[in-house]
Amino acid sequence: MSAPDAREVSERGRGPEEGPADLRLVPPALAAWGAAALAVGATGWWVLAGVLACLAGAAVLSVVLRRRPGQTLRATAGAAVLLCAAAGAASGGLHAADLRRGPVPGLAGEYARARVEVTVTSDPRLTRPRIRGDRTAPVSVVLDAEAIRIEAAGGTVHRTRTPVLVIVPAGEAQGEWLRLLPSTRLQITGRLAPPIRPDDRFAAVLRAGGAGPPRITGPPSTVQRTAGELRAGLRRATEDLGADARALLPGLVVGDTSRIEPELSDAFAATDLSHLLAVSGSNLTVVLLLLVGRPGTAMRAERGGLAPRLGIPLRSTALLGGGLTLAFVIVCRPDPSVLRAAACGAVALLAIGTGRRRSLIPALAAAVLTLVLYDPWLARSYGFLLSVLATGALLTIAPRWSDALRRRGVPGRLAEALAAALAAQAVCAPVVAVFAARVSLVAIPSNLFAELAVAPATVLGFAALALAPVSLPAAELVARVAAWPAEWIAGVARAGAALPGAEVEWPGGWSGGFLLAGLFGLVVLGAWRLPFRRRIATGCAVLLLLAVVRPPPLTRLVSGWPPPGWAFAMCQVGQGDATVLAAGEGSAVVVDAGPDPALVDRCLHDLGVRTVPLVVLTHFHADHVAGLAGVLRGRPVGAIQTTGLEEPPGQAAFVRRTAAAAGVPVVRAGPGEHRRLGPLEWRVLWPRGRPGAAGPEESGPNDSSVTLLVRTAEGMRLLLLGDLEPPAQQGLLRAYPGLGPVDVLKVAHHGSAHQDPGLIRAVRPRLALVSAGRDNPYGHPSPRTVEALRDGGAEVLRTDRHGAIAVTGAGAGLMAVPSTSA
Repeated sequence: MSAPDAREVSERGRGPEEGPADLRLVPPALAAWGAAALAVGATGWWVLAGVLACLAGAAVLSVVLRRRPGQTLRATAGAAVLLCAAAGAASGGLHAADLRRGPVPGLAGEYARARVEVTVTSDPRLTRPRIRGDRTAPVSVVLDAEAIRIEAAGGTVHRTRTPVLVIVPAGEAQGEWLRLLPSTRLQITGRLAPPIRPDDRFAAVLRAGGAGPPRITGPPSTVQRTAGELRAGLRRATEDLGADARALLPGLVVGDTSRIEPELSDAFAATDLSHLLAVSGSNLTVVLLLLVGRPGTAMRAERGGLAPRLGIPLRSTALLGGGLTLAFVIVCRPDPSVLRAAACGAVALLAIGTGRRRSLIPALAAAVLTLVLYDPWLARSYGFLLSVLATGALLTIAPRWSDALRRRGVPGRLAEALAAALAAQAVCAPVVAVFAARVSLVAIPSNLFAELAVAPATVLGFAALALAPVSLPAAELVARVAAWPAEWIAGVARAGAALPGAEVEWPGGWSGGFLLAGLFGLVVLGAWRLPFRRRIATGCAVLLLLAVVRPPPLTRLVSGWPPPGWAFAMCQVGQGDATVLAAGEGSAVVVDAGPDPALVDRCLHDLGVRTVPLVVLTHFHADHVAGLAGVLRGRPVGAIQTTGLEEPPGQAAFVRRTAAAAGVPVVRAGPGEHRRLGPLEWRVLWPRGRPGAAGPEESGPNDSSVTLLVRTAEGMRLLLLGDLEPPAQQGLLRAYPGLGPVDVLKVAHHGSAHQDPGLIRAVRPRLALVSAGRDNPYGHPSPRTVEALRDGGAEVLRTDRHGAIAVTGAGAGLMAVPSTSA
């Protein structure tokens, strides 16, 4: 659950007659949870020993303590804890045993080829595009399945029921794979391999042998086919919407994230709004709230919601709510994550119907106990942990904080929403830090602003879902209205993520999580105990705002970087290139964009760059162009200039799509082209040939890199080589024998060993700058290249050790200023 659930669990429904919360089911639920988490990773004999020990302990408690006066309740509670622990361990052990028995683990260990018949158990999904060196790794289709029949080499046939992960390589039939529905039966020929991690919930990875269409041997079930038709109807109804609404509405309503681009997904992650893209209890709660009304009114004479206005009696309303919950599970797929969301939504339904918090903690504990016993792998799921913590915080912490805020004059609705966001963030942020090693500083305001649109987007989205099978034009009309709040939510995520201090790095693992939890505890304690709390809180809020906004003058004052009057900067973008030439106040020419939009965007913000008259992309390798969206984010860009060789074709197409979406023209760099812009003057030295007529030195993407000779108003000379290899470097030297010495050399190809010594001797740089990722697998920069540059009299600086580097001055005053010390 999330901030939108504040009103469902807030103090408004709490009556004065409520007593303390009933916590009796909490220890048994926690015991089952912990035992299941341990059992799914343990061997069978250890699990059996644990189960027997728990059962023996429960028997001893029942026999010994019951004989003592006044100890019956304590004995019963202790026995319940041990029995639930035994049940959790048994369930976890049995589920883990499914991964170890049968022929699949052995065949996977041998990397055997086999013909496997499987039943699909999840929606197919695409892997996230990743940068591998200078290219983007191809996107594959991934789906969960259950192997039911295996024909190994030699014709041996095995029948089994073993979970596997199916990976299908990229190909023309990818769309057919993505349209598969759960419960469909397939026959796949491929190679089995062990799971990537030992704690994965499948016994093997099945890599399909080709990228052809799926071979279907059995249709999906009627329930899944119906759910698939409803989901497809929602996709059709949203087909003509804007990009953000088209992607976001299916995710908000049924958890369909197939249209969400990585950039938007990253924005939701940076603002801690990712829970909106997954099926969560809040989706269901919003619809139930519309039916039943605000908390605590269901049992009153003046009931709220649509039900009494439609003349639906209370019991029928409860049945209708249960029916809606069942429909929610069917449409969103009865996966464990959906069942988890339905259980949390049912807890919220209880809150809506009764307004009694005292009964909600046992309900939540019972939901946890049931789900863990049904699917013990949830016990190791971060998503499950976050759901339970958020729901528990909204039931216990948020109402008290809401009361405290109201006593300090905060309006009621604002107090409830703010308390819910604070409580959820306080308990969930440490868990996020465990696996993400980061903390979002904009999560609370982002959730508050997004909450304004979540309910209308969800309700209208469900309406479009229901109307699509009946009348597609009506569904499209409703979807157009739903697009407004959906675009608001996407705008909130993008705006929050665009702030330079939106998230900060934090130690990962459980140590980092406990550290953050302790910090939150100190903050809460200080908020209650310290004198002058209001002044301290105001000061902390101002400091947090400055940390998030990070105004460049303040950043420069605190860090000393960038230095005043900088003329050239090399950004720290990992294993890639992104350099910046100052072109006037707040203006710069950007040469290459690196592999990560967030990193280049942050670098440009720190440099105070607000406008970009020109972006030069030296060539189309991913480590130079994949971050283009970060350059375009919130900055007017005049044009994008590229090399003439459009290879790799996929990355060239990506640049054109990104530029077209931003309305920026793409032009080609002409041989010998000469330009002036403010204090800058430059000439395009390479490539020499026209597209299609290039010489042998320009045969590949690296050797077709746009190479610039730049001169600043102060007289600084810079040579930017892109990724030129030795053949092109030699060709450059032959074409310009009088190239002469330069002040700054952007070393080619991240300082690889492939450099032409003659070019280094000819240009004799005073500063040699290398852009390379820390601990990169290529050994960049090469020690041989660094030594050759130093032997020629150059001072060598590298981003993997010095961070971003800015250059100022000229002549005797030339100086490089790194953002960090080596």
